[in-house]
Amino acid sequence: MNLRRNSIFALSLLAISFNLLGAAPVPNTITAQPDHPNGVYKEGEKINWSISVPPKDGKHLTSVSYLIKRNGVVEVAKGKLPLTDNKATLTFTPESYGSDLVLFTAGEPPNSIKGICGAVVAPEKFTQGTPCPEDFDAFWQGKIKQLKAIPANPVLVSAPSEKEGVEYSKITMDNINGTHVYGQIARPTKGAKFPAILQVQYAGVYPLQKGSVTARAASGWLAMNIIAHDIPIDEKPEFYDNLAKGSLLNYTRIGELDRETSYFVRMLLACYRAAEYLSTRPDWDGRVLVVTGNSQGGLQSFATAALFPKMTGVIVGVPAGCNAVPAKDQPLGWPYWIQPNQNPKVAKTAPYFDAANFAARVKCPILVGVGLSDVTSPPWGVYSAFNQAKGPKEIVPMPSAEHRGRHDAFDQRSQAWLSSLVGGNPPPLSR
Repeated sequence: MNLRRNSIFALSLLAISFNLLGAAPVPNTITAQPDHPNGVYKEGEKINWSISVPPKDGKHLTSVSYLIKRNGVVEVAKGKLPLTDNKATLTFTPESYGSDLVLFTAGEPPNSIKGICGAVVAPEKFTQGTPCPEDFDAFWQGKIKQLKAIPANPVLVSAPSEKEGVEYSKITMDNINGTHVYGQIARPTKGAKFPAILQVQYAGVYPLQKGSVTARAASGWLAMNIIAHDIPIDEKPEFYDNLAKGSLLNYTRIGELDRETSYFVRMLLACYRAAEYLSTRPDWDGRVLVVTGNSQGGLQSFATAALFPKMTGVIVGVPAGCNAVPAKDQPLGWPYWIQPNQNPKVAKTAPYFDAANFAARVKCPILVGVGLSDVTSPPWGVYSAFNQAKGPKEIVPMPSAEHRGRHDAFDQRSQAWLSSLVGGNPPPLSR
């Protein structure tokens, strides 16, 4: 077990060297594309990756090395392919369903060039490694009851929107244990009632950007955006830097030994409070209530829709926190609760915050983007959550997509959904 976990962390470190956490493929990066454009295969099918290796220092390289990791964990194949006109084809037939991550290298270190690509086989079979706790619903209903005993006490402070035709306010509400929900709201200046959208944040400690809600409002939404922490939304950069290095360093690990003390209790209840607040505003149209977010925001979005059933749509990109306690040979993703030599109490706590357990309770339409080259939110976990959702659903697999960077296919589908929903129409599910 420890060897497996160590291999996962080694892969995570390797991912950084492969520019997985960068914005987009850079020059002198090896690119690859599976012969199924969406990277999805049936069991028994061959996967053919077309590889392109750019010249290095003006010279054409003669070969490319590859390493295939099953589910990003178990090494199943490696070798070297000759290059013809800077190109090669890698053919591989997986033994069973799962995900396959291929790491490419060409040239000599320390100046070698690298690349990555993924594929999935029969992803409809991907399941969680650890079952949902039997008292999952009772625990969260208890937390909601605790929250409801505390009045929201919303305080709105108007501020310039810096966008014509848009009203903007900062908002503060009360949360459990003396904490708060901090966020921002924008709406069109003209009109009386609007579809509402709640935007939740990816991981980290940073301010909110006003444009994230004002742009939505300019498109006709009543838009609300909340910060993930019990901190103001628009302080100076050093304020957030100090917290990230101090009290909020490794915040995902705070209280991890007990479900009652986990940092994520307050965070997810803040999402519930924000959704509930939107649903009580007189300018909500009473029909459309969408939650959206990427990475950590995906976990928050699934939780919001599971706990607050008035939600009518979920749009999440590379959702994190899925399959929090993986089984043997399944990948471990953010927030990496279960690590080598970890206190076993963490494994007992984590399932109460597993995005897959929340997804299983979502009945409204969901749109999910999954990066098949993503080691932060591995495809196994994302599909395990998607497969459990009960309502109409669509997933957008992207073979070369890392956790960060360009997610064009998902962005296009997200925009199509939002354009339909803002008009009061059903989401344009792709079959």
